[in-house]
Amino acid sequence: MQIDFSEFELDHLGVAVNSIEEGLKFYKALGFQDHEIEEVPSEKVKVCFLSLKNDVNIELLEATDEESAVAKFIAKRGTGIHHMCYRVKGLQTLLDEYKQRGIQLIDESPRKGAHGCDVAFIHPKASGGILIELSEKRVFAEF
Repeated sequence: MQIDFSEFELDHLGVAVNSIEEGLKFYKALGFQDHEIEEVPSEKVKVCFLSLKNDVNIELLEATDEESAVAKFIAKRGTGIHHMCYRVKGLQTLLDEYKQRGIQLIDESPRKGAHGCDVAFIHPKASGGILIELSEKRVFAEF
């Protein structure tokens, strides 16, 4: 399979924060107004997406459990950029291909993420220290 990474779209930058409400103060001062907060229990986080004009988002991530990956990230590195997320199509096929190419994955199959998307992560060791999320919007059958 020939994968053309240049066809992926940047979906969002994930920013780990101690508190979404505290983090929002800065973004509101910049002029962001519309936002939504969603809990993702499987990841033990609350997330808040702030939309930019070009359909790229800033995702604020607040841990809801001290054992979550975000809490561990903050404990080790402090607050700041946590990951980059790309919108993709054919997520499982991509993961299979990446595994075959020897790319270190955190997820070998998609899991449920925010906004009803399927997501999977590429390990930072594979990308020079950047956690990369791949996200695919779920397609729901019409009745």
